Amino acid sequence: MVIDITQSMNTVDMKINGKPVSRIAYTKQILRETISSLPCGTKVGLGMFSGVNVVTLYLPIDVCENFSSIQDTLDHIDWRSAWTADSRVRESMLSSARVVSNFPEPAQVVYFSDGEEAPKLHAFNTRDLSTLQNADGWLLVGIGSMQGAAIPKFTEKNQLIGYWSHESMQLAPGAAPIAAAGLLKRKRDVAESVNDRYIAKLSETSMMAMAKEIGATYVRGDNLQALLSAMRKQKPARREWTPISIDWLLGTLAGLILLFAYVPQHPLKKLKKRFSGKKQTQSSHQLSNHSPSSITLD
Repeated sequence: MVIDITQSMNTVDMKINGKPVSRIAYTKQILRETISSLPCGTKVGLGMFSGVNVVTLYLPIDVCENFSSIQDTLDHIDWRSAWTADSRVRESMLSSARVVSNFPEPAQVVYFSDGEEAPKLHAFNTRDLSTLQNADGWLLVGIGSMQGAAIPKFTEKNQLIGYWSHESMQLAPGAAPIAAAGLLKRKRDVAESVNDRYIAKLSETSMMAMAKEIGATYVRGDNLQALLSAMRKQKPARREWTPISIDWLLGTLAGLILLFAYVPQHPLKKLKKRFSGKKQTQSSHQLSNHSPSSITLD
């Protein structure tokens, strides 16, 4: 499970129990509930996305045996773990594929993101994903609202100092090679007025197009049951035979057979048997009354 930790995920346009929360806080909460719903034996690994790369915190581990550790990891995931301010979601699909290919066993990907690209996609920085392999069965989960909200700008101590400006999300003329190399530095990143704030929305259209391109499935993350249903429909990463003891099943079956041997007959069956017995007795009496009389010859 990959979590987008870029700064657009700090946008407050989601709700938990009716209270507004950031996208990253909502993602962590829905992940807690999702992992709590998974059956024992399910293995889950956590990863983070920033810039163009996806890094894993640990390989997939059993959700029951390591439940506390997984929950503790989710508690400590923070946007400040990001190693760059850029957000190139399309590019990260290739990184995800490389990460999963290095796992000791096959795994599927569930990717939580708002799909926000920073800087915005153009012809020169739109990665072609036609060469991506082994993404069949991945699940892309859209986090955020269609109305959107401004992206907060925090200090390294998590103190709000303003909001990202609209200009900070655009590319200056001639900046294509720099942006493609991931070296673009934003100069004017704090909005000077309310009208200058950049409004980040759920990029659902781009996420759906990307999912179709790589053979993945897209679902909105604003409904837990819809997410769990989509996960159940995911193509299994692998199948394996597991021995199961059935001694208890055979013992239970033998006990039931023995019990039925001593169970009294149903009252209706007894009544039917008694009625059929009386009928046979009456028939025998009638035959004896109509039998020919014996004749004694002198």
